[in-house]
Amino acid sequence: MLIRYFGAAKAAAGIEEEQLDMGPLTLAELTEKLAARYPAQGAGVPALATVIARSTFLVNETAARYPGMLLEADDVVDILPPFAGG
Repeated sequence: MLIRYFGAAKAAAGIEEEQLDMGPLTLAELTEKLAARYPAQGAGVPALATVIARSTFLVNETAARYPGMLLEADDVVDILPPFAGG
């Protein structure tokens, strides 16, 4: 599963993307695992769990709104925190 981090999620994880060997699992299970994987890294950088709580998700470029959505090993998941600006 390819996980791509954007904005504050990228800062919290410290990486832009990663390939993880997981699935099948639900979107909620994935976000729990990622939150545990990336706790707060230091002053001014929130824990990934904090960012995920405010984020929206794309799975294979389609909005994922249901935490029970089943993800497969070959899916691409984008974590999109709120963006400021215009």
